[in-house]
Amino acid sequence: MQIVIIDDNKTNVLLIQHLVGKLDGCEPVTFTDSLAAMEWCASHEPDLVVVDYMMPDLDGLEFISQFRRIEGREQIPLVMVTTADLKEIRYEALQRGATDFLTKPFDTTELLARMRNLLLIRQSQKSLENRASDLSEAVVRATTQVIARENEVIHRLSRVAEYRDPETGEHILRMAHYSRLIAAALDMDDDDIEIIYRAAPMHDVGKVGIADDILLKPGGLTPEEFAVMKEHTRIGHSILDGSSSRLMQTAAEIALSHHERWDGGGYPNGLKAEAIPLSGRIVAVADVFDALTSERPYKEAWPVEKARKMIEDGSGSVFDPDVVAAFFDMYKAVMKIKERYQEKSAPDWTRNR
Repeated sequence: MQIVIIDDNKTNVLLIQHLVGKLDGCEPVTFTDSLAAMEWCASHEPDLVVVDYMMPDLDGLEFISQFRRIEGREQIPLVMVTTADLKEIRYEALQRGATDFLTKPFDTTELLARMRNLLLIRQSQKSLENRASDLSEAVVRATTQVIARENEVIHRLSRVAEYRDPETGEHILRMAHYSRLIAAALDMDDDDIEIIYRAAPMHDVGKVGIADDILLKPGGLTPEEFAVMKEHTRIGHSILDGSSSRLMQTAAEIALSHHERWDGGGYPNGLKAEAIPLSGRIVAVADVFDALTSERPYKEAWPVEKARKMIEDGSGSVFDPDVVAAFFDMYKAVMKIKERYQEKSAPDWTRNR
């Protein structure tokens, strides 16, 4: 343990240095210049500081004040050396952060006992700091494991939906990335952006509850069939709802709300404008754009410019205008994602039957 000794009197420094040599596992670091000592303490972390009051340039009181202002030095034991008659100075030193005092002339037995006691305090501090660090690392490890498990659940649920739904894995990747771009353009917090990105792939998980003759129908749906199809939003919500995980809560929110319309004409609840959760408004734009530009068993892929025009025309009626603006603010990045995650092969819709 390093004990810093600061006194402009070399004799006093040598005396305390000699006594420190009697303490097991301790190394004295000596200074007769208080400014040099302060510079050293700013870049090194001592375990105990012994500083004289009467010094040129930087006296003991000012040294204490400056030392305590250094990050990480708030609790390190600090002893100020004074003469017995300087009570007012002692009071001031306590207010500035002194831990203890030594009086001149030194009582060597008292000095050694005080230093041993203060070093025990310092050892306890470092032990607590190490324990706190270990606990912090354990929390990080546990959190990482939870996130990994959540990601696995998302992946598996998305795969379930993929095998039941004529949408491809590339669609899920693209719309999730689009959603992240939109959230970033809206200046959302990094945590919220990541949550939306990770939750978006589960937007249509409720389609696992829709019968094949409706889900995979190659033509348009009748009003009765469309009413059944709409239920995938409620089914998805019921699958994902009730979790203590913020990720799953957001996924449930998206599953229920991503077919709502800004003008209130959407489903399942006919929510309007900002009554629709922001996550659902974001995924609505990302999902529709990619669905329009992707091949399905009931339609060919739209040209990109036609899909872009449809999104623009729907701003303020189908879609949140701010979300649409954010989408087109990131349009170059959207096109890069679309290029990067192209369909790996022509979709084989019969595999889902």
